[in-house]
Amino acid sequence: MTLRVVFMGSPEFAVPTLVALHANFQVTGVFTQPDKPKGRGRKPVPTAVKTAALELGLDVAEPEDLASPQTVAFLKVRKPDVIVVAAYGKILPEEILKLPAMGCVNLHASLLPRHRGASPISEAILSGDEFTGVCTILMDKGMDTGDILLQRKVPVEKEDTAGSLHDKLLEPGADLVVQTLKKMSEGAIRLAPQDHTQATYTRPLSKQDGRLIWRLEAKYLDRMVRAMNPWPGAFFLSSGENIKVWKAEAESGAAPPGRVLAVGEDGISVGTGSGLLILREVQAPGKKRMAASDFARGRRLKEGDSFD
Repeated sequence: MTLRVVFMGSPEFAVPTLVALHANFQVTGVFTQPDKPKGRGRKPVPTAVKTAALELGLDVAEPEDLASPQTVAFLKVRKPDVIVVAAYGKILPEEILKLPAMGCVNLHASLLPRHRGASPISEAILSGDEFTGVCTILMDKGMDTGDILLQRKVPVEKEDTAGSLHDKLLEPGADLVVQTLKKMSEGAIRLAPQDHTQATYTRPLSKQDGRLIWRLEAKYLDRMVRAMNPWPGAFFLSSGENIKVWKAEAESGAAPPGRVLAVGEDGISVGTGSGLLILREVQAPGKKRMAASDFARGRRLKEGDSFD
């Protein structure tokens, strides 16, 4: 029997999973977030999942309210054996959780119960984790609290950004979902309850979360630059302007927090609460990304200057 699957997802992270489900099962419907206005013209832009689903010829729904009778009726007509959720961005009401015979399976971009919530990839880098990964859980009413079905580890490399780690998790996540559904349909999977005492939590990131606070230690600020790349972007204030930091590196040394210790071709050495942060690549408002040394020359930065 070919499983009938309804898929729920929105961003690029969810697209490989949708494609893999379409290749292995019968996807009878796709739910995604409504189009959102973006850019200067504020034109409505579809989610990455909607674009992919339409290219695959799949039926797409963009409900504002998952609990509405119309939404539930649309879902029931699709007769899903299982609902798969990947970065959808909405909480499923209990009526939907109970609808498919096999339940609802969620793909999460961490090794639960660590990093529950909205930004697990950035948090894995920010926390200095050596490993993160993907896991599938049988959804319940809680936020990422359901029993674990399968997990797969992925190493966090020293140079990983949130963007590169995101990309490293795409294919493992898609494959894990396919393997999960196959094992579930064969009755060959064992549920593993999460240890809720070990749970950690993340929240949606805002632009202000990217601000570098110089009194923090350099090693943390190094991780922060990578965790906020590409969004919301790490930044510091210089003469009242937000200067985005694309690349930086922690080194030993000492200077007052925010004080420029040295300027050279390899970057700008800035004091922190512990150690130095070497700025390698930055971007001023309205400018392109540039080597920090070029930024320093343009601003005539010198030893002893301080950032706001």
